[in-house]
Amino acid sequence: MTTPAPTTNGANGADASGPAPHAVERRSWAPMVGLFLAQVLMSFNVAALPISLGGMVEDFGVPPTVASTTIVVYGLAVAALVMTGAKLGQRIGWVLIFRIVVAVFAVSSVMMILSTTIGWAIAGQVLAGASAAIIVPALVALIAENYRGDQQATAVGSLGSARAFSGISAFLIGGTLGTLVGWRPVFFITLGLAVAVFALSFRLRGDRGDRSIRIDLVASALIGAAIVLLTLGFNNLNAWGILLAEPGAPFSVLGLSPAPVFVVVGLILGQAFFMWTKRRMRLGRVPLVDLGVLSEPTERAAVYAMFIIVAMEAAVNFTVPTYIQVVQGRTPFDTSLAMMPFNLTVFVTATLIVRFYRRHSPRTIALFAFGLTTAALIWLAFVVTNNWETVPTIVGLIVFGIGQGALVTLVFNVLVTAAPKELAGDVGSIRGTTQNLASAVGTALMGALLVTMLTLNFTQAAVEHPEIPEELKAEVGLGQVNFVSNDDLRAKFEETSATPEQIDAAVAINEEERLNTLRLGFLVLAGLSALAALPASRLPKYKPEEIPDPMAAGGDDV
Repeated sequence: MTTPAPTTNGANGADASGPAPHAVERRSWAPMVGLFLAQVLMSFNVAALPISLGGMVEDFGVPPTVASTTIVVYGLAVAALVMTGAKLGQRIGWVLIFRIVVAVFAVSSVMMILSTTIGWAIAGQVLAGASAAIIVPALVALIAENYRGDQQATAVGSLGSARAFSGISAFLIGGTLGTLVGWRPVFFITLGLAVAVFALSFRLRGDRGDRSIRIDLVASALIGAAIVLLTLGFNNLNAWGILLAEPGAPFSVLGLSPAPVFVVVGLILGQAFFMWTKRRMRLGRVPLVDLGVLSEPTERAAVYAMFIIVAMEAAVNFTVPTYIQVVQGRTPFDTSLAMMPFNLTVFVTATLIVRFYRRHSPRTIALFAFGLTTAALIWLAFVVTNNWETVPTIVGLIVFGIGQGALVTLVFNVLVTAAPKELAGDVGSIRGTTQNLASAVGTALMGALLVTMLTLNFTQAAVEHPEIPEELKAEVGLGQVNFVSNDDLRAKFEETSATPEQIDAAVAINEEERLNTLRLGFLVLAGLSALAALPASRLPKYKPEEIPDPMAAGGDDV
């Protein structure tokens, strides 16, 4: 099928063949500045969290896997609430609710700045995530309300640029501030952005909302509870126990760890959500999200591919900063420099990949891109060392960034193309839920995987090492090893009866096993990337003239 030449004018459907181009009102870009900064606000907050991990670990005296909970809960809140947030915005009115949640985001920044425990920081990111769950759909809705025609297309496309710009600037600014001042000043920037967005929101034009819209509270509760339980379960598999309850578990279920129980119950509730939603659609009632956007195999393949892409990116964004700051004891600025090749490559590739849409199908691009990410991760598993500035390591991160940048833009275009125009909001909800759940799960699973492998490897190596007696192993508690620097490990052993020779042996073992664990982690990600060829092979093979305008995909990343 060949797509006919466009006959409508952007948002209002006017006949483009008539003499009406002048009828499209051209508005000031001032309102768009506020929307652009709102996207920067969310993206900067997300990008700043990995940079802040080392500082939070030091300030609060918690393991890096605990500090990374701030990343997990943000994505968790967005994923759990974004579908409900879209309906809430339609009911209350986009401008009013936009102002409210931006003010709440400002409060979350204050909590981060003043936090005295990791609990306050986690609570701050819960508020930020809940706010972002409404900001995400609000951005597209407010653009549609305030701009038409070419201006609307330009405005929507700019949101993708804002996300990429925020990621790069957060690593540079956050890394510099984290090195020279500390991690807290980074959130003065998010606070200032929130204040600016709130002030600029008074330039926005919006509707009064539609009080007749009813939110499907049952579906909202089912999907929200499912996502919360799934993420908590995956995030705590290591701390609470993969099967049997560990001492750190808050409770047990007939001796079982609550983590796998949460995962199973979450899967059941997720299935119940789909069954409930299908029932409402059969009865002709308005669902929380229209599942018609996932009716075709190509659409479901795009969602699966999107989940894998975002999960891999989140895993890398957790692993590299954690290893550099916590293990190697280097500064946040060092982290920003190490991650810069990856972030710049993602930004450039996501911008330029649209040039290939006219010559290659989504299926071809996706398979090639997943091939790149797989090859890059395997390469990193063999070349990575304690020095992240080596040319082989930088090359690996750049190649991974090329594949990642191409995929992030591509898969959403597939969903946009497949869905009718009136279901664009439902596509946005599914995209937001998928991306943020994948980010939370990717971070959680990678943290649990690395700690589990490090514990097994270190314990096995210690058993085989004659200089570390059994009583010393029991005294230190080698059954639960976390990522620590050499200095911290020495300090831990110095509190025991260990001799200097035994301490040197333990540090040497830990240093070797940390690197082996990191390499194994990259190999696991490479396997996940290779498996992604299955959904990628189900993506459509569009003809060149059927590819939609890629600028329409710049929407609602957080």
